[in-house]
Amino acid sequence: MIGIFDSGYGGLTVMKEVTRLLPEYDYVYLGDNARAPYGNRSKETVVKFSEEAVNFLFEKGTRLVIFACFTASALALRELQEKYLRNPQSKYKDRKILGVIRPVAEKAVGETKSGRIGVVGTRGTINSKAFNVELKNLRPKVSISSQACPLLVPLIEEHWHTKPEAKMILRKYLRPLKSHNIDTLILGCTHYPLMIADFKKIMGGRTKVLNSGEIAAESLVDYLKRHPEIEKQLTREKTGKFFTTDNAEKFAAFAKDFADMRAEDVETIGIS
Repeated sequence: MIGIFDSGYGGLTVMKEVTRLLPEYDYVYLGDNARAPYGNRSKETVVKFSEEAVNFLFEKGTRLVIFACFTASALALRELQEKYLRNPQSKYKDRKILGVIRPVAEKAVGETKSGRIGVVGTRGTINSKAFNVELKNLRPKVSISSQACPLLVPLIEEHWHTKPEAKMILRKYLRPLKSHNIDTLILGCTHYPLMIADFKKIMGGRTKVLNSGEIAAESLVDYLKRHPEIEKQLTREKTGKFFTTDNAEKFAAFAKDFADMRAEDVETIGIS
């Protein structure tokens, strides 16, 4: 099984694209909606919550877990990879944990013509400078303009992202990036593709807006091709199981309305 973890609903944009490209596998999704958003929390808290999520998904039998949360990828991924995968005493040392920052950074460097890239994300992701590090490693002379957008995830989680107020807030967030004449924009949060039409309209046709869900899915396809020893361990019954730490009915409705996914079998759980 493949596990997909997010602080809330945003990872559904990743799961939608992953299951479109790789429909034959079994999936388990965990949304920590009760404690979302992660973006304004401390590194220590994000690591703790992410570790609890990984434990849950590994105990469910997943061989591979995707951190479909940029904040968790930025603040917790490497620490948990060390703890679980590189520790000879770990009972999960044969499992894998993948993040979303590296593949999105690679895509951005490949797309930009001017070398001016913008990044939007939660406060935690932006303050971590994880994208800056990856982008500079890939292309040292790239110019990076970053903008934290702390209100967007709560607006999306509460279904407010289609309202005029949300578009007004988004326009204010994007104003500094427009002034820097970026030609490529990274949506550094998996919630943001739910507003991708608004991002594209505000930024205009000269700016390429990258869909992180699509990129994460394409990256997984490539990863499994390069690692057949992992791919062989994955079960193939085309099943999908959904877990949330909050309201199961609300989760199912959100999955249907905004990710066009049928998530009828949703279970509310507690993790600690």
